Amino acid sequence: MDFILIPIIFLGLIILISSFFIVKQQTAAIIERFGRFNSIRQSGLQLKIPLVDRIAGKLSLKIQQLDVIIETKTLDDVFVRLKVSVQYMVIKDKVYDAFYKLDYPHEQITSYVFDVVRAEVPKMKLDDVFVKKDDIALAVKAELNDAMSDYGFDIIKTLVTDIDPDAQVKAAMNRINASEREKIAAQFEGDAARILIVEKAKAEAESKRLQGQGIADQRREIARGLEESVEVLNKVGINSQEASALIVVTQHYDTLQSIGEETNSNLILLPNSPQAGSNMLNDMVASFAASNQIGEAMKASRNKKKSE
Repeated sequence: MDFILIPIIFLGLIILISSFFIVKQQTAAIIERFGRFNSIRQSGLQLKIPLVDRIAGKLSLKIQQLDVIIETKTLDDVFVRLKVSVQYMVIKDKVYDAFYKLDYPHEQITSYVFDVVRAEVPKMKLDDVFVKKDDIALAVKAELNDAMSDYGFDIIKTLVTDIDPDAQVKAAMNRINASEREKIAAQFEGDAARILIVEKAKAEAESKRLQGQGIADQRREIARGLEESVEVLNKVGINSQEASALIVVTQHYDTLQSIGEETNSNLILLPNSPQAGSNMLNDMVASFAASNQIGEAMKASRNKKKSE
């Protein structure tokens, strides 16, 4: 008799244990009774009727992501591959619809993404696809929300995570970008060179102005010194012509001394007799007198023409 009870008790324990089941956090379990929907069980320890109820399936209530890669053509006839990431979750109050209305939700979402992207991208040029990728993502999200909410799915967010044109198109875009940058660099280099030339010209002009001012100041001081020297010599009884001759002779010999002290100077032949200074002075006086006579004659000629 005991041998008959042992299998019965063992079978009863198995049936009792199978009556309990655990549902994980953020998960919903669908219970069917004799093949018909009975209830939805949330997370925790749950109980079902053995041999009558069964777990038909479980749905995750977490946010899930589906990556869809679409190849399409832009308005300027460039083929491009887009990667669209769809983040979605099962609505907690619509677990029944999510489980029973769709067998393959991933395929359904993928179809809608293909439909929207291939309707939006052909309206844009390639550059606009990069700029307006958020507009594409919003269009996909709006379409999916309208379609999938009836099936118990909520579309959290859609992202265009990658835009990949053909390799030749990318190479051409890189060449265009490089050319634009080289053009900008050349413009900056030209501006820098022009500024350098202008500043160098300004510096040279300022240098020449200061140099001329220095020469003028030097000559003014020389003239003032000569004037003072002539006045000093006049006070000791030497007339202006003799004083000028003395000054010229003195400067003549100072020049010869300076040339002689320079060991690296080239050979220069200058008159060195005592009469050389007097002769140069006489020649200079004669030249000044002749210039004055010519100037007076030209002035008189112009006055005569004006009077006629």
